[in-house]
Amino acid sequence: MTKSPTTEDLYTAFGTGIWFRDLVGILVWLGIAVLTIYVPYLNESPLRIVFALPVVLFIPGYALIAALFPGNEEIDTLERIALSFGLSIAVVPLIGLALNYTPWGIRLDPIVISLVIFTVLMVLAAHCRRALLAPEERFAMPVQSWCTEAKTELFSEDQSTLDRALSYILIIAIVAAVVTTIYVIVVPKEGEHFTEFYILGEGGMAADYPDRLTVGTPQPVIIGVGNHEFRPVDYTIEVWEMNQEWIAEENRSEIYSMGLLDRIPVSVPHNETTEIPYSFTVTDGGTNRIQFLLFTDTVPDDSVSGTERINASYRDLHLWVDVRPSYG
Repeated sequence: MTKSPTTEDLYTAFGTGIWFRDLVGILVWLGIAVLTIYVPYLNESPLRIVFALPVVLFIPGYALIAALFPGNEEIDTLERIALSFGLSIAVVPLIGLALNYTPWGIRLDPIVISLVIFTVLMVLAAHCRRALLAPEERFAMPVQSWCTEAKTELFSEDQSTLDRALSYILIIAIVAAVVTTIYVIVVPKEGEHFTEFYILGEGGMAADYPDRLTVGTPQPVIIGVGNHEFRPVDYTIEVWEMNQEWIAEENRSEIYSMGLLDRIPVSVPHNETTEIPYSFTVTDGGTNRIQFLLFTDTVPDDSVSGTERINASYRDLHLWVDVRPSYG
């Protein structure tokens, strides 16, 4: 059973100037990642992805492994790196699951704060446990030996000109592969451009829509707009009351009347969704359809009406309703 560290142990670990390059590197990387998330301009640059991805996929697991295995004989370097990826993929979702049951929820700030706290605590624990070991027993990233071995393997003195050329080609190929991978991650290919446009009932569900209305009585709904256009978009939502009938003999519908109830401008950044609590009030007792139209950058002038206006919209939704006159 491992005993708790004493005051003397803590002084030995943190008060004698001992430091480990891999643990310091984690803290430095973590600090830069936080800056790229919150500092203006940096948080809109590719640096945010470059520095934030390891904080999710590698660093938490590496810090945990460093705390669990401070020595150099417990696991080898390859196992340590593989376990770092695996434990990161396990730890981060568990932190998110725990946050889901807190008042803060799964949002950017709570996730960043939780990951930073977890990683810093694991780094401190790793530093303390490693510092208390004898110097020859402590784990250290063998970067220098790796470089020496790679140099000897790739550029030995007895290499032929062809072998040396192949070594250079191999290095160039590895660098190109790494750069290409980073580019694909940082600058992903744009997917399909589209906008979500939907209506929810008063309770926020796709149910309980108002269908029995009274003239002059407000009817609540929720209008949702989700922007996936890869750019900020200034939308315009129009709400119309209509009287429309189906003419079976001619296999077509006829709009007999169409009155504008509201026009709502809404700006939505890319990859965000805005839900607007909204109430509409029918003024015409002959209305049997509430039409919701969504326009993007331009809105047709008022001379365009009926089916032409519906066809000119980017997205359209409607509710069939039964309107009763007001008896107030």
